[in-house]
Amino acid sequence: MKFINYLKSIQDVRIFPMVSLFIFTAIFAVVLVYAMKASKQYINQAKQIPLGDEKEC
Repeated sequence: MKFINYLKSIQDVRIFPMVSLFIFTAIFAVVLVYAMKASKQYINQAKQIPLGDEKEC
């Protein structure tokens, strides 16, 4: 049986793409707002994390 036949047997399957698009858009918007509101000091500190001294760990 092909995969499409499984999808046809699910009731109201058309709503799943819309729900997943809504969830993705909501999370993307939250991350975008968080990135825009973050302070420059925090961004610079986070940028230096991979380059920091190993002795500090």
